[in-house]
Amino acid sequence: MTPPLDALLALSAFGYDPAQREPLLLGALNALTGFHRAACPPYGRALDLLFPAVSTARTLVDVPYLPIGIFKSHALRSVEEQAIWKTLTSSGTTSSRVSRIVIDRETAKRQTRTLALIMAAVLGPRRLPMIIVDTSSLIGDRRQFSARGAGVLGMMNFGRDHFYALDADMRLDRDGLRRFLEQHAGEPVFLFGFTFMVWRYFLEALAPGDVDLSNGILIHGGGWKKLADAAVDRQAFRQAFAERLRLTRIHDYYGMVEQVGSIYLECDQGVFHTPAFSDVVVRDPVTWAAASGRQGVLQVLSALPTSYPGHSLLTEDLGTIVADDGCACGWRGRHFVVHGRVPAAEPRGCSDTFVPPAPDVA
Repeated sequence: MTPPLDALLALSAFGYDPAQREPLLLGALNALTGFHRAACPPYGRALDLLFPAVSTARTLVDVPYLPIGIFKSHALRSVEEQAIWKTLTSSGTTSSRVSRIVIDRETAKRQTRTLALIMAAVLGPRRLPMIIVDTSSLIGDRRQFSARGAGVLGMMNFGRDHFYALDADMRLDRDGLRRFLEQHAGEPVFLFGFTFMVWRYFLEALAPGDVDLSNGILIHGGGWKKLADAAVDRQAFRQAFAERLRLTRIHDYYGMVEQVGSIYLECDQGVFHTPAFSDVVVRDPVTWAAASGRQGVLQVLSALPTSYPGHSLLTEDLGTIVADDGCACGWRGRHFVVHGRVPAAEPRGCSDTFVPPAPDVA
């Protein structure tokens, strides 16, 4: 772990001073660029082609990046093969190629630590009784995980008395859910699941008044495409949970398997925030210059990955930076909105990796 990262991890995830944080993050990212250039020759060759004039970035906007799709076609690692602890695979359609991200134990430790700092902002410092809106059969081979499996396993660290709400056929265990809530009556409860699955297999399986989740805190993520196809937007999503289940504390997050641990959490104003050890740049899709205040392609920056060169990636998502600081929620730092995928980019949200069974045909 580089000294700049030690300093970053000492900051509050969403309570940092941006002027103090930026030079620390820039130093960590420059150190990672140099490290990966030396440790991963294919990455070094890519930088020589894409950014021949960049040696040391002077600002976060100058940090060289890789297109995120490169992990679908190239096996990039900056550690020896025997040091690989886990291999994560991205979500995507069943016919697509997937990204393969190699994680060593040190990278995994940093990811767990930073995710804990992020989640504490909404869950508090103690583990809460947890409802996982998924099936226990998802967690299989601990050395190889899909994005969905990695997401569930990572979030389980922040809950206790874990209850899987769905069976292997994605049916809701209503009786088990009621027993769980009775057991933890009066306690705050942590719910986690992927956006479409939380809606389709949890909310829609419950009638108004079936359960009272007024003490619940729902964290969800993984893409909105299927809900958008069903004409469900963020406001309708929140309203339905409030009316049917009395659940009002809801936080979406933006993240990807290529930068596990560096998630961007939604505040109560409905925008995503950059934690102390991560950031975003928005780039014009024609000139690739920074486009702050305008819609463009999101570049994500993270001080965490040392096992692979994933610290600066150009995504396939469109977003807009709302402001660099001063959100009404009280969290500090840059905050932004995500508009969806770049046109013609493949949908790959985690909830898109579950393909519902075809309807019975008489």
